[in-house]
Amino acid sequence: MKILFIASLGILSLTQTSLAFADNANGKNLYLQRCSMCHGTGLKATGPLAKKSNPPTPDLTTSAFKKRLNDYPGVIVSSIILRPNGDLIPRTLRENGVKLSPHSWSVKDLRDLNQYMGGVISQNR
Repeated sequence: MKILFIASLGILSLTQTSLAFADNANGKNLYLQRCSMCHGTGLKATGPLAKKSNPPTPDLTTSAFKKRLNDYPGVIVSSIILRPNGDLIPRTLRENGVKLSPHSWSVKDLRDLNQYMGGVISQNR
């Protein structure tokens, strides 16, 4: 079921009209609330928890990650969120006292987050 959802997300991300980077408030809010504590506001693994996980949080602005994000739009982000490296992400948050409320991810949320991250990455050239 998850594989079907992830595959449909990739297809949907290709067919949707793209929002301007600045207009993607939902993607930005999701990123800042749920990802920036590890990846930092610039996606460069500079958040306060970046070095607390093993392996450490990756820099998402690298050319390798950018290529993966472009080659598999929506799939990379959704696969991390829906299956967060086993227990790595939840465990790191728990061990550092970070409590995130549960979130019911929609296809729109995952698409917006993917688009926001792509926009930040393209600005970091």
